Amino acid sequence: MLNKKPTIQMVADMAGVSRGTVDRVLNNRAHVSPEVYERVMDAIQSTGYLSPRNAYQKTLLNQNFTPLKIGVLLPNWSGHFKWEVSDGIEAAQSELSDFNVKIVVEECQTDIPEENLEKLENLIRQNVQGIALCTVNDPSIKDRIAQLDEHGIPVITFNSDLPDSRRLCFVGQDYKKSGRIAAELMGKCIPQTGKILAAVGNLEFDGHRTRLQGFCDRMEEIGFSEEQIEVIETYNDYQITYKKILQAFEDNGAIAAVYMANRSVSACVKAVETAGCTGKTRVICHDISERTRSLLQNGEIDFSISQDLFQQGYLPLIYLRDYLHKDKIITHQDTVNQISIICSQNL
Repeated sequence: MLNKKPTIQMVADMAGVSRGTVDRVLNNRAHVSPEVYERVMDAIQSTGYLSPRNAYQKTLLNQNFTPLKIGVLLPNWSGHFKWEVSDGIEAAQSELSDFNVKIVVEECQTDIPEENLEKLENLIRQNVQGIALCTVNDPSIKDRIAQLDEHGIPVITFNSDLPDSRRLCFVGQDYKKSGRIAAELMGKCIPQTGKILAAVGNLEFDGHRTRLQGFCDRMEEIGFSEEQIEVIETYNDYQITYKKILQAFEDNGAIAAVYMANRSVSACVKAVETAGCTGKTRVICHDISERTRSLLQNGEIDFSISQDLFQQGYLPLIYLRDYLHKDKIITHQDTVNQISIICSQNL
């Protein structure tokens, strides 16, 4: 018995608690009294038990991982996109610190390609060995990615792709499919003759453009003409979104539905309200923020099609580490985020 490898059950038996309580102590979770905590810690010391993570870290100490510096280029987007992606980046940094990996982040202030390229150069000057980026689809950026690939610096795109560049892979949603799903829902919510307003942030971002293309393709397949759909660019700005959507109502009269292929959904809802069309005009959008949740619950938005922004911040950094340290190839099924349809009843 004494020669057996210590297990969590042995710790639990010695401390007179459940395995779940031992797990809570090991992971610093709540709902453990000081007295129980001490008993569990004494049992861990007596048995010599190592949790899987501690055992793994002990193994890491005996390995000599080459120091890595990985860069991240973020767009000038705020709100839940930035919060959730940043949470993913922070989680990756916490995990990768065991592997001698440092992450440096550059944030753009505009969607101007020249500024995005300048921020990319800032990362290169910091001697990064791999880059994760979300940026505009511009020839100058794609050319720079090709040069980086030639010099052995892999690039992974996330959230918005550069599909014809020499990036290693893309981590994000199948945007064409998500746009088609939005069209499928909308086609069942409005009359065949209804006018539709489709708002995108910036068509220079592949994610916005591809999502819109999927939407328009499916609307045409189910019998809606191209003339029924008016497309506007709002640059994810609240005031621009509000003014353009309100102007569309004033110009066109009744609009049966608004498709928000971008952010600033609250500005859309406000414009619909100002036009006196709340409850009459269907609204379908993407992603889930706290504000979107509220609007779904109030019935001001009908559906939202969500994606996992946390994973889009987290996975590219894990994949770059695996590629650079272990030559691990990323497969397509590892990079495509799940698509979920959210309404007021399944929040």
